[in-house]
Amino acid sequence: MKILVIGGSGTIGKKVVKFLKQKHEVLIGGRNSGDVKIDLEDIHSIEKALSSISELDAIVNISGEAKWDKFDNLTEDDFYIGIKSKLMGQVNLVRIGNKFLNKGGSFTLTTGILADDPVDMTTSAAMVNGAINSFVKAVALELENHRINVVSAGLVEDAFEKYKDYFPGHDPVPMQKVINGYVKSIEGKINGEIIKVNA
Repeated sequence: MKILVIGGSGTIGKKVVKFLKQKHEVLIGGRNSGDVKIDLEDIHSIEKALSSISELDAIVNISGEAKWDKFDNLTEDDFYIGIKSKLMGQVNLVRIGNKFLNKGGSFTLTTGILADDPVDMTTSAAMVNGAINSFVKAVALELENHRINVVSAGLVEDAFEKYKDYFPGHDPVPMQKVINGYVKSIEGKINGEIIKVNA
């Protein structure tokens, strides 16, 4: 398969890319680095990037931002960071990518544990994750030629030291389990699933 992994240079992305490259042709997409320049906050960038790749079998997104802060500190603009980046960025990736993906191809999006198990200062991030999970379940009913799933992992072991103080009592999720979640979506036949990956 020919697979585009957006965010393929990140903590999770680089491990997913390394694993997929054993069997597939993998292109890395990123705002500032990678094989393909793509900014999910810019629909023209998405269109330009996808139109430059021929015969694409899978689009995987492992990127997106949201503001972490106390609810009382969050402004409307702070909420729009996550809405524009992680929510509409992924929605637009599917909306535009639907025109470029090979018949039978798949989308794999990314959310996280915060949709189901939020922690302090994650109101905005949890909201966006929950919205994407619902989007995937609904849009799967309408995509005639493509599959779509979303991987929702807990705190991954490679980021545990950095974020453990935000997630008291959470067990780190082994990276191989996270990788397997993406492989399940890409190489399997499931559709409209929230693939939950926990420790």
